[in-house]
Amino acid sequence: MLKINNICKSYNGQRILNNISIEVQKNLILGFAGASGSGKSTLLRCIQRLEGVDSGSIYCDEKIGFMFQDFQLFPHMSVMQNLLYAPLLNKMDDAKSNAERFLEKLGMQSKANSYPAQLSGGQRQRVALARSLMMHPSLLLCDEPTSGLDIATIRDVTNLLLSVRDMGITMIIASHDLDFLSQVSDRIILIKNGSIAIDINTKDFEKHFLLNHY
Repeated sequence: MLKINNICKSYNGQRILNNISIEVQKNLILGFAGASGSGKSTLLRCIQRLEGVDSGSIYCDEKIGFMFQDFQLFPHMSVMQNLLYAPLLNKMDDAKSNAERFLEKLGMQSKANSYPAQLSGGQRQRVALARSLMMHPSLLLCDEPTSGLDIATIRDVTNLLLSVRDMGITMIIASHDLDFLSQVSDRIILIKNGSIAIDINTKDFEKHFLLNHY
């Protein structure tokens, strides 16, 4: 599905990713853990081809969606318009019905005509998730999906992402929040200073052990 082979990436002479190799199978949630600046978000952007790599290769035969940390919703468009923008550009006939279905599933149907500025952080997160699903990805990349959210909203986001997995969508989630990743992920890769420090099934690790590697 996704194979990353010895990729390296530098900015201004500073190595951000150092010989990263990962294979990801279908129908699981992989968590990229790491402190700010560890390289986990850069790795997501390289997978999505938003960034190039200096060496190594990335192979993916799946359709990829991306949910950005800052949501990147169009402020001048309503929730519904945000969801429909890309599908209509691609002339997708089922765009409106899909948008309505996702908004209902995420409990946001009453906000279809609202604008991003009128929504809470958790609501904007739900809209960003719905928009990322509109192009029918089979692999969804999520960058810090719980950043700035309170505990109750994080719990809601966890349940939402688990429901996305139940739709048959593989996910890779970058987060500094180990509590969140331990709840939602099947496998966790800890990235430290641009290299893989740990790659382990979630059920096998002790949280305090991972924390010692930050």
